[in-house]
Amino acid sequence: MAEDRSPKKDLQSSETSGRTGKRRLRIGNVELDNNLVLAPMAGVTDLPFRILCKEQGCGLLCTEMVSAKAILYKNRNTRELLEVTPGERPVSVQLFGSDPEIVSDMAHLIEDGPFDIIDFNMGCPVPKVVNNGEGSALMRSPKLAEKIFTALIKKVHKPVTVKFRKGFDDSSVNAVEIAKIAEACGMAAVAVHGRTREQFYAGKADWEIIRQVKEAVRIPVIGNGDIFTPEDGKRMLQETGCDGLMIARGARGNPWLFHRLNHYLDTGELLPEPDCREIGGMIYRHAQMQTERKGENLGMKEMRKHIAWYTAGLRHSAGIRRQCNTLETLEELRNMLEEHGMLPEEF
Repeated sequence: MAEDRSPKKDLQSSETSGRTGKRRLRIGNVELDNNLVLAPMAGVTDLPFRILCKEQGCGLLCTEMVSAKAILYKNRNTRELLEVTPGERPVSVQLFGSDPEIVSDMAHLIEDGPFDIIDFNMGCPVPKVVNNGEGSALMRSPKLAEKIFTALIKKVHKPVTVKFRKGFDDSSVNAVEIAKIAEACGMAAVAVHGRTREQFYAGKADWEIIRQVKEAVRIPVIGNGDIFTPEDGKRMLQETGCDGLMIARGARGNPWLFHRLNHYLDTGELLPEPDCREIGGMIYRHAQMQTERKGENLGMKEMRKHIAWYTAGLRHSAGIRRQCNTLETLEELRNMLEEHGMLPEEF
C-alpha cells in the first residue's frame, strides 16, 4: 500500500458551530459554506442546473463526469462539460478512467481551469463504463485504484477526492478498504454511495456502510444515497456521523432541497415545499438558461426530462408530462405553464 501522505497537523475536517448552526466543511485547502454537495449526474448536473442549485444554497457543485480519454483525444463535447462560471465556485470536476497515467495526466492538464477540487469516479454503474473497467468496476481492483490515486496525488496540486460505492456486489463489500487506501494515498475526502454496483439505484441505500467508513478514516466522509427530504439528510448525519451530504436524485426537479435542508439543519424548522407557481417559475428560468446555451431546439428537448421531474406529484402531472414531450419552443412552454396556472406574474 502507498505510504500514508495524509496531512496530520492540517487535517481536512468538518466543523460545526452549535451557537450559530453554521456547518462548514473543509476539503484540503477548500472551505465550503456548508456541508451539502450536489452529486455529479450525467445528463443532469450541467451548468444551468448547477447555477440553480447554487442559488438555493448548495455548498459544493460537481460537474457531470468527464472521460479522461475524451480529454486526451480532444472530444469536442468535453469542452462544454468542463465549462464553469465564476459564480458557481467552489466546483469539483469529476473524471473517470482506468489508466493511471492517462487519468493523472489529464487531471494535471485541466487543474489550472476554474475547478477547486478534482474528483475521481469509482461509482458509475452504467454497463458501457463498467465493461471498460471504469467507474464502479474499479471496486473489484483495489490495487489498480491505489495506482490511480497515487498518480493523481503526485501530479495534481489541488485537493483530490474519490466517490465510490459500498462494493461491486453483496459478495464483495469493500468500501472501508477503498477508503483506507484513499486516505493512505493522500486523498482529501471520500464520498460513499450506500449501494453496490449490482443494485444500481434499486432497493434501499445502506447507511451502515457509510458509518463504517467514517469510523475507519480521519479524512472527511460524504454520505450519499436516499436523501430526498430535509429529514433524510438530518437522519443520515445522525446515524452515520458523516461530515457532509451528497444529494443526487433528490435534487432532480428539486433544487429547493438545498435551501430547505440547510434551513432545517440550522434551525430545526421544516420549510414548506414550493408551490406550483414557484415550480413553474423555476422551470421557465431553467429552460431560458438551457436554450441560451444550447439553442431552442436542443435546449427544449433536454428540458423535457427536467419538467417531468419538476412536476412529479403535482395535480395533472401525467398530462403535463405528455405535453412537455412535444414542446419545441420557449413560447410553447410558457403557454403550457399558463394553462396550468403555474407561471408567476413576473414572467
